[in-house]
Order: sequence, then C-alpha cells, then structure tokens
Amino acid sequence: MPRTTAPAPEPLAAAPLPPGDLADLHRTVLDWYGSHARDLPWRHADCSPWGVLVSEVMLQQTPVSRVLPRWREWLERWPTPAALAAEAPGEAVRAWDRLGYPRRALRLHAAAVAITAEHGGEVPDDHAALLALPGIGAYTAAAVAAFAFRRRHAVVDTNVRRVHARAVGGAAEPAAALTAAETRLAAALLPSDPATAARWSVGVMELGALVCTARAPRCPACPLLERCAWVVAGRPAHTGPARRAQRWAGTDRQVRGRLLAVLRQAHGPVGAAELAAAWSTDPAQRERCLDGLVADGLVEPLPDGTFTLPRS
Repeated sequence: MPRTTAPAPEPLAAAPLPPGDLADLHRTVLDWYGSHARDLPWRHADCSPWGVLVSEVMLQQTPVSRVLPRWREWLERWPTPAALAAEAPGEAVRAWDRLGYPRRALRLHAAAVAITAEHGGEVPDDHAALLALPGIGAYTAAAVAAFAFRRRHAVVDTNVRRVHARAVGGAAEPAAALTAAETRLAAALLPSDPATAARWSVGVMELGALVCTARAPRCPACPLLERCAWVVAGRPAHTGPARRAQRWAGTDRQVRGRLLAVLRQAHGPVGAAELAAAWSTDPAQRERCLDGLVADGLVEPLPDGTFTLPRS
C-alpha cells in the first residue's frame, strides 16, 4: 500500500469528566466490549481496509442482519477496489439488491474507481485522502481511518450519539441531527492512544446497538448503569420533537425500489411496458420516480425508449 503522511491526531478537547472518571469510563466500556462484542467479519484482524469501507457504507441506515450476507457476496465477487472499478456501475446497483438507498452502491463504485486510479488500488490510510474520495462523507472517512488503520478520529453514528447523550449528557435522546457540541463531546471522550481510541469508538457503538437502544434500553444489563447521568437523573422523558416512524407503503421509495427490482432482474434493456407493470396504481408517481432514478444515475435511458442499469 502506498504510504501517506499520517494525519495529526485530533486535538484533545476539554474533557467532560475528571481524568480518573474518564479513565474508568474507558476501562468499563472496553472491558464490556471485550466480553460482549458480536463476531462480525469486518472487525477481524485480517479484514482488508476495502472490506471495512464496504461494511461502513452498507451499514448506513441498514441493520447488520441484512448487511452480512450482502457484504460476504460483495467481497467474494469484488475483493479489491480494482475488481469493482473494472465493472459497470450498474453491476454494483444489481448486486446491492434490496439493501435500500441504492445510491450508496454508486458511491462505492465511484470510490473504487478513484482508489484504483489515484491510490494504486489500495484504500488510502490518510483521513483527508479518504474524505476526498467521491461519495465518502465525514462519518465514513473517520470510521475507515479508525477501524481499518487505527487512526485517532471520533466516529459518531446514531448509536454513539445516544450513549453519549444518556451516559454523559443525561438526556433521553440526542438532538434530531448531529450538532457541533456532540462532535466536540465525542472528541473529548476519545482515549489519547489511537488504537485504544478506535476500540473505544466501536465499543460505544456496540453498546448503543445492543444495550442502550432507542426504544427499549436494557439498563440493568448496561455496564454504565451506576454512572449513567440519565439513570441518575431518574430517566427523564425526551422533551424534543417526537421521532416519526418512516412510512413505506405507497411512498416514492417503494416505487423506486419496484422499478429498480425489474431492472436488476433483467438480462438486458427493459421496455416501458415492463416498468409500467411494476407500479400501475399511479402512473404519474411511477413516471416521477423513474425520472428521479435517471437523474440520480441509477437508471440509463436508451435511444430506443428502453431502460437499463447504468453502463458507465
């Protein structure tokens, strides 16, 4: 792998806890993680940085149970960025199948092309270089830098935000969207040693996924029960806006999924009549969704009036 200059570690922000309490917090979560972590293949020492990158993109808004089989199939077919870059982007969309939010497949393909062309086919180990890859945002860049290369970066997903909000902030739920204050808190809670910081981040993430869950937190099983600011405060109710469950039936997301399913299953271009049969209840909605898929680069219209997954 071409080596790049390692970025300076994130500066130590003002600690939200006294040094002794912070060290004990780290030890408690790390010990719990050592005993309770799920055995996930992208956490194995022999998982490639590419495997970590693929997992992080797939896991966005998608549960582990759905990602596992797709991740294994993806890495078996495309074990390196160059292998994926050599295929048409439509093949990435086809292989994405029903993971949802299929533009993520296009982003992974675009990243694979850039990694192959600009980094010798190896996922860069530098945070800035990761962030410069097409389709890779702040969370994914930090996660790959931390989990694949043991760089010291705060990795803040929904689970991490919830644990921080409850255990340190005393709130039932974090804000609706990531705030600057939450980012500063995550950086302040990081252990100073880069490898330990990476393990801390995945440990907090696992605690949020398995114990400190959104709807039914398993407080008696939490290693932080006695020190959790939210529990100490009497578990005050969430005072912010109610979180609405996302509706699926009849939405544009469902229609887009139906149209893409037809194209994924086809061995060649698909005619307008076949797409019309996929969603006949509202032709205007179907055409709007088809236009949106074309605009997003997920569907390619051909001169003869047929449609296909993107070829280039």
